[in-house]
Amino acid sequence: MIPAIRVRRKYLFYIVAITSTIFSAVTVGIDTVITSRLSEYHPSSEVSWIYGFNTFFIGLITTVLICLFLSVRVRGRRLGSVIIDPAFNGLRFITKEEFKYHIFAGLGNAISTIGYFYVLSLMVDPSAVIPFFRVVILYLLLVEMIAEKNAPTLIEVQSSVIVTLGAILGSISISGNIEIAPLAAMFFVVNPGWVLFSISQRKLKLLRINGKPNDSINIRLWNLIFTLVFVTAIMLIHDISTGTSYIADSLRNCREIFGIVAISTSITFFAYVLYIRALGMGKASITEAVRASIVIFSIPVTFIISHVIEIPVPQSTVLWLIKAIGIILVALGILSFALAQVTAYIFIKAKSGVRIEKLIEKIWRIRGIESVSAVTGNYDIIAKVRIRTLPKGYERIIRKLESIPDIYEFRWYSVLKEWSIV
Repeated sequence: MIPAIRVRRKYLFYIVAITSTIFSAVTVGIDTVITSRLSEYHPSSEVSWIYGFNTFFIGLITTVLICLFLSVRVRGRRLGSVIIDPAFNGLRFITKEEFKYHIFAGLGNAISTIGYFYVLSLMVDPSAVIPFFRVVILYLLLVEMIAEKNAPTLIEVQSSVIVTLGAILGSISISGNIEIAPLAAMFFVVNPGWVLFSISQRKLKLLRINGKPNDSINIRLWNLIFTLVFVTAIMLIHDISTGTSYIADSLRNCREIFGIVAISTSITFFAYVLYIRALGMGKASITEAVRASIVIFSIPVTFIISHVIEIPVPQSTVLWLIKAIGIILVALGILSFALAQVTAYIFIKAKSGVRIEKLIEKIWRIRGIESVSAVTGNYDIIAKVRIRTLPKGYERIIRKLESIPDIYEFRWYSVLKEWSIV
């Protein structure tokens, strides 16, 4: 039996999210090389569609092969549960409860991808517009404020804004021109699509399947299947309505780019699986904010790629200064996230004759309460709290608990250290 490694939960979240970001930075570099090679044989307006379809088509093949490899048992445990996600216990079919979230995640991923293709097809140098993809952090914050019980705190909002501005500064280019149509596509197509994808993936990761936590490997596999279906449908509609033949062209080019695309999609698999796992440990907005550190890791990747293909490397001292300021802002924003989180458990005893189900509902409505469980023993209920500011959050939650007449007594215990299985 392979022993499980335990790491502090707070550290594990940032390790997983940043590792995902490093994989993503490498993938972006490889994608740049592939699209550059394809541009030698196809018009730029076709390259994004051809490569986009093959990314999902070839990606599904490589993902299935990787998943089968990760399903192999090693000393009593699945290989995938040892190196990626402890919740993984082999491939399986999706459940009825998961289906709707996979539909939304696949649709969101397809919309975001098609919008991204559209931006690439409109601009020779999209570098002046692509950085605005990081505004998705603010979109996620807005959705969480409206839809989630545990709304973002002031510190989370401030840190997210800092990270967003830093990411834009760190990746912006003065070589491209900002045009209305591509910019509108980023704000109204790409970013909303990614929000739908992120929120749905997080919902999937938080689900319990047959009483056990859902795993990120199966989530990624099925998301790729649903995304390929939606992308194929959208491209078919586009081909029929405009007279193009992007799907046929994509299949014709599949063999010649299969090898390098397989490498790219294999790395992408690990980037997304780790991203999904991070979504299960933190809010979507915070996870996306941590992933904004891609502006840091993309710099060495850019220099390496510049030796393979000709790409513009900033020569201006002012531009490098702007990028440095952006990187510092991203680092400060992520650091403020890491230092501000507080976890606690509240042990609650109900008055005699009180219905525990009703009391749990009242406690669950309190903002900051992450989970509530009925237990046996000296106490009737245990509530888990996750907040960003201890003084303000503690006072607010205590006041709410004191206002519930069904509670006989409660005790608050702050968590000093929390471990998770790697």
